[in-house]
Amino acid sequence: MRTAFIETLNELADRDDRVCLIVGDLGYSVIEAFANKHPNQFVNAGVSEQNMIGLAVGMALTGKVVFTYSIGNFGTLRCLEQIRNDVCYHRANVKVVAVGGGLAYGNLGVTHHASEDVAIMRALPNMTVVAPGDPVEARLATRAVVALDGPCYLRLGKAGEPVVHAEEPDFQLGRALTLRDGSDLTLIASGGMLGRPSRERLSKHATFSRSKSTASKAGSAARSPRSWPSWIPGMLR
Repeated sequence: MRTAFIETLNELADRDDRVCLIVGDLGYSVIEAFANKHPNQFVNAGVSEQNMIGLAVGMALTGKVVFTYSIGNFGTLRCLEQIRNDVCYHRANVKVVAVGGGLAYGNLGVTHHASEDVAIMRALPNMTVVAPGDPVEARLATRAVVALDGPCYLRLGKAGEPVVHAEEPDFQLGRALTLRDGSDLTLIASGGMLGRPSRERLSKHATFSRSKSTASKAGSAARSPRSWPSWIPGMLR
């Protein structure tokens, strides 16, 4: 997801010089492509997440579309007051991007885990929370938050999430995406969990069919789960 995000951001910055990226002295091996191509739209704020948000708000208030980038809990919890009072209160056009949501940094311990970030960011006024489920959704989500004027939280995985969508879906903030139709069961996933209950594993235990399939039209007794899986990419508040 990280690579899909930075590639898409690069493309957007090619077309719009308002698009900027500020990092908290991390993301190496991923951010270089943007930093080298758009040096005038890139800032390394150092290990100073509060200042990173302050810089982003100041730039946004001059008309920029600013992305901040850090590890899940560092870019949200460490600078929560700045996000609350500077970004949300002013409805600044700042997009807070976190990589490694959940327990992705498991071996580094709880100091690097982001287990409360979604709940906290959803509680903030004027904040739109977006958690793409695979690289395809990450690309679409990046484009969507750039087009949305106002604060956003984009939560990315870093565990090599597989591509789930065979083709580009109709991605809209605040709308669920149905990946597969059925009749008996609905599984709902958000973020990097989307690829966990893979179609291959589920198919070993159930038969999937659409209502328009030949077997269904013939009155087959086979039963299939309903809507595997759906998720909500964002919540407009």
